[in-house]
Amino acid sequence: MTLRHRILELYSGIGGMHCAWNESGLEGEVILAVDINNVANEVYKYNFPSTPLLNRNIQCLTPDYIDKLNVNTILMSPPCQPFTRNGKYLDESDPRTNSFLYLIDMFIHLDNIEYILLENVKGFECSTVRNIFINKLKECKFDYQEFLLCPSSFGVPNSRLRYYCIARRNKSEWLFRRKEDIIKSLPKNYGHPIALEDILELNVPEKYLVSDKLLKRAKVLDICYKNSRRSCCFTKAYTHYVEGTGSVFTNATPEEVEECYKVAKTFGDKSDDFVDTIKQLKLRFFTPNEVLSLMSFSKNYKFPENITTKQCYRLLGNSVNVKVITELLKILFE
Repeated sequence: MTLRHRILELYSGIGGMHCAWNESGLEGEVILAVDINNVANEVYKYNFPSTPLLNRNIQCLTPDYIDKLNVNTILMSPPCQPFTRNGKYLDESDPRTNSFLYLIDMFIHLDNIEYILLENVKGFECSTVRNIFINKLKECKFDYQEFLLCPSSFGVPNSRLRYYCIARRNKSEWLFRRKEDIIKSLPKNYGHPIALEDILELNVPEKYLVSDKLLKRAKVLDICYKNSRRSCCFTKAYTHYVEGTGSVFTNATPEEVEECYKVAKTFGDKSDDFVDTIKQLKLRFFTPNEVLSLMSFSKNYKFPENITTKQCYRLLGNSVNVKVITELLKILFE
């Protein structure tokens, strides 16, 4: 008989972990989701109306409370800002790590928890908080494996390199376990990433065109095409800043873009003529639905109508790639 797992989804956001569980085909259900972000919770509830959702800080949870939930699995994506450049790499000194450190201290009392999956940004693997986390896993007799994985290795045309850790106890060790090494690819061949044209929406409104203000910095835009099999990592600042926040799209060909930029360069940088020339390419941002697809959310996943486009991008920038986590869940429970 297949074991039915009971899951506690922490820092649940818009439910990327929940989506991954559904996609994995594993037997079980999310018993409770917990997040403090009101907007994210609204989106989560819209897509998973039957799942109990607690709008609280993780530090409100106690070992007794979690024991009463009778869960055996924790899926989580704690705040990543303490381990990023924009967060100034404050690590354990950043107050945004407090809830996760509180949770780590609680592990020793959670005898019913057998499985853990954690996602965070690249850089977490070098942090003091990571060391505290791993040492606690060892103390609690968990077998674990760490990964640095990108969706592009799973057939997804998007770069989103992230740290992952899977841990379990009372089970045999994984055959692929590499002691203290971080695994950077899985042995399964997922094929080449699909072309972006497979996820593009039709008749995209003009509101998604890159503004004149941002076109003044067109030289730093990462441009994708219909046949592209790649795109940059989307962050919560997408559409607000142009560099390092995600790619833009054009129906023009690479040759047409090259020729247009060549002409634009004959004008002064940031001049009206420069902008007017680049505007001919009709560069646009990917829509929230397209970003959902690039992050492997299912086609029936939706944002409520009252959630603004800006809020959608911010929520997606803080979310997870569903495909990668789906594959890791299969390994965790094999």
